[in-house]
Amino acid sequence: MGETARTFREGFRTTPRPGPSDPNEIGLAILAASADGVVAIDDHGTVRFSNQAAAQLLGPPAGDLVGMPFDHDVAPGQGAEIELTGPAGPRVIDVRTTSTTVAGERFRIAVLRDVTQRRQSEQAMEAAIDQQSAALAVAAHELHSPLAAIGVLAHVLSDQQVEIGFPERTKLAERIADLAGRLQMLMRRLLTSVQIEANGIRGTPEPVPVLEVIIDQLALVDAAPKDVHVHCGPDISAAVDRAEFTMMLANYIDNALTYAKAPIEIAAAEQDEWTEISVRDNGPGVAEDFEPLLFERFARAPEAERQAAGIGLGLWIVRTLARSAGGDAWYEPAEDGGSRFLLRLPRGAGVR
Repeated sequence: MGETARTFREGFRTTPRPGPSDPNEIGLAILAASADGVVAIDDHGTVRFSNQAAAQLLGPPAGDLVGMPFDHDVAPGQGAEIELTGPAGPRVIDVRTTSTTVAGERFRIAVLRDVTQRRQSEQAMEAAIDQQSAALAVAAHELHSPLAAIGVLAHVLSDQQVEIGFPERTKLAERIADLAGRLQMLMRRLLTSVQIEANGIRGTPEPVPVLEVIIDQLALVDAAPKDVHVHCGPDISAAVDRAEFTMMLANYIDNALTYAKAPIEIAAAEQDEWTEISVRDNGPGVAEDFEPLLFERFARAPEAERQAAGIGLGLWIVRTLARSAGGDAWYEPAEDGGSRFLLRLPRGAGVR
């Protein structure tokens, strides 16, 4: 690179100043220390100058890079991005090119900058926006159906020209209440999701009696006593924020009652430092190819397998809250058919 450096010195030299203050020496030192890569390419497409940063971006040492062809098509005055694959994985390099004449010879000067992390962040942001847009579309669709049904049923009840007996009116009112309850559940899940994303999870753990929360949740659902079996001692507790635990259990129970078949079995037991709760059903189970997606945000079973409205947030909320509390949530196929959704939390006795 000595001859090329001399060419650049001679081309840039205007007023000779010997010593360390020589502007040509300063310019070369700046190029060498620049965090951006700089290469000079002649009319034949050959690299005639390279600083160390360019060599690190493009691969060979700076000395070896000089004399090699620059295989990337970059026109002066235009920006471009090139993708490289190396030992550290794929990288994206932003290239800005200008032209200049040095000692009567024309060069393209390419400035190189590694924008891999920025590009990855942009792609992640785009994917998140796409996912949010799809989720909003799903939520709008799922919310629209029960709202439309409530509107129709309310119109029927208020129409004085429609003769409806008291039992039928009661059934219509109960149906409206069921649909309103479903809407409230969907909205709670959406709001919980937004709160988790915006503020994180800041629950305060306390010893929470598991049986008490189970009974409270069953009192809110439309299920006959014979449809649900509970196995939980009165002294079993979990160290968790009560509101968050209520949300976890509510989503598990709602999931079982909505998508599965009775009877539903809810069991809790303490083992070592953990309290483990399981909700088992007698439904068809979960398709094997869908199992890895069960607890993903906005994951929904294929259309043919879904029996009710949903936006794919319930199980994601359960796992997110459980892991924040130091536990976990997962799925297991039941041995004799059906599904088992499990929840592991720290034992309540561990809280002081």
